Amino acid sequence: MNQASEIQELSVLEHNLQGLLMQRQSIELELSEVTTALEELRAADGDVYRVVSSVMMRADKPKLTEELEQKKKLLEMRNSTVEKQQKLFESKAEEIRRQLEESNTVNTKE
Repeated sequence: MNQASEIQELSVLEHNLQGLLMQRQSIELELSEVTTALEELRAADGDVYRVVSSVMMRADKPKLTEELEQKKKLLEMRNSTVEKQQKLFESKAEEIRRQLEESNTVNTKE
């Protein structure tokens, strides 16, 4: 692969990495919110409510707990998948950087 195409591939990888980082932040924020909601729900006595289109409605506590637990599992799986993609992209980007440095070292010696 020539140097120009390596630089272009590195640029694309870094752009994709930025997107993955934003995705991961969003997932982690939502995961934190769901975890906090679950903790509050478990500690709640009596009636519980959920917001539906800016209207508070009474909810069934066991059903709501199950829904939040499922959502938490899904978010954890998504976070894990994005983290794996991020590590893969970082590894590829590091390999390309190393190749570019090697080719620059060879060019400077000539």
